[in-house]
Amino acid sequence: MKRSTDRILTTHVGSLPRPPKLFAMMKAKHEGQATDPAALAAEVQNAVAEVVRRQSDTGIDVVSDGEMGKVGFIPYVNERLAGFEPGSVAARGSAWANSRETRAFPEFYDWQSRQAGAAGNAGALRWVCTGPISYRGIEEFQKEAALFRAALEHARVEEAFVPAISPSNVAGWETNQYYKTEEEFLFAIAEAMREEYKAIVDAGFLLQIDDPALATYYILHPEASVEDCRKWAITRVDALNHAIRGIPEDKIRYHTCYSINFGPRVHDMELKHFVDIILRVQAGAYSFEAANPRHEHEWRVWKTVKLPEGKSILPGVITQSTVLVEHPELVAERILRFASAVGRENVIASADCGFASFATSFEIHPTVVWAKLRSLVEGAKLASEQLWGRASSVTVP
Repeated sequence: MKRSTDRILTTHVGSLPRPPKLFAMMKAKHEGQATDPAALAAEVQNAVAEVVRRQSDTGIDVVSDGEMGKVGFIPYVNERLAGFEPGSVAARGSAWANSRETRAFPEFYDWQSRQAGAAGNAGALRWVCTGPISYRGIEEFQKEAALFRAALEHARVEEAFVPAISPSNVAGWETNQYYKTEEEFLFAIAEAMREEYKAIVDAGFLLQIDDPALATYYILHPEASVEDCRKWAITRVDALNHAIRGIPEDKIRYHTCYSINFGPRVHDMELKHFVDIILRVQAGAYSFEAANPRHEHEWRVWKTVKLPEGKSILPGVITQSTVLVEHPELVAERILRFASAVGRENVIASADCGFASFATSFEIHPTVVWAKLRSLVEGAKLASEQLWGRASSVTVP
């Protein structure tokens, strides 16, 4: 994994908006309509080539395939894990019905739900574990990797990464009707997902573990104290470390977030309460929210936390939680704060979260997403000018 040795490198969290034709095809597939597999595959291929080209042209250094071929950052595993079968369709947002957020702002979330319903958002199909879990998705991954590799041949980038979901998020998303305990279920998922994690690195990509559950558990469980959530999280990190054992740490990025885009978010767990648990993950870099107004002040946590030698942070310096496009000078200021806390070589500028976590999500218009990414690149250039001794008007606030 490259580091910011002579300038601030840029990246993002993985998912990017699908082009209109692919969006329509994915939506039809999601809603159970008949789709032509060959036509869908061709559209995914075109979308991957275009999204890699556009990242390169924008100046993003460490790129993804935009997750163009995935139905969602969690449910894509339904096609790759044996031992599961389709269950029921859960209403979108039902997992949040009794969360700290909805308890605090019931009128807002009721209004938001009605707006989503008016837009035709469907529920999510949850699968059920009915037998031993194993990985059967290697062929599907190899197709995905081949498309990405072909697109990269014509791109001017530093590195490429592939996101994969964490065991804890699969365990939380699906239902267990086979294993005796939830911990046994969790570690069975971890052992199966290990095959995908290894395949990503063996294919020459960086592995990004997506793990919003770590930060989100506190919001979803009003009955749990901070200490309860810490204990829960440590077990999940143990399962993840079991899954990535033996994979070089400098090939792994770890991402966590709060699973909320637009919302009051007054009950997000504070970084200071679990940053030490994040650092238990055997990864080379750590990605987290830092650009939205609820968490921007938390850069100071890194002034008191010791980042392990040779590791990097990927703080969000642009966010998916607002359609406002961040000014490049603001982006630079955010980068400079983190550089002052952990050292310039240990910072890679990133986004808070993905911009299209599900193939049918359309929270921020693509034109705004690409404007945000341009600001990310421009802000990193401004920060680099100051950090490496070249003239700049940007200073650390």
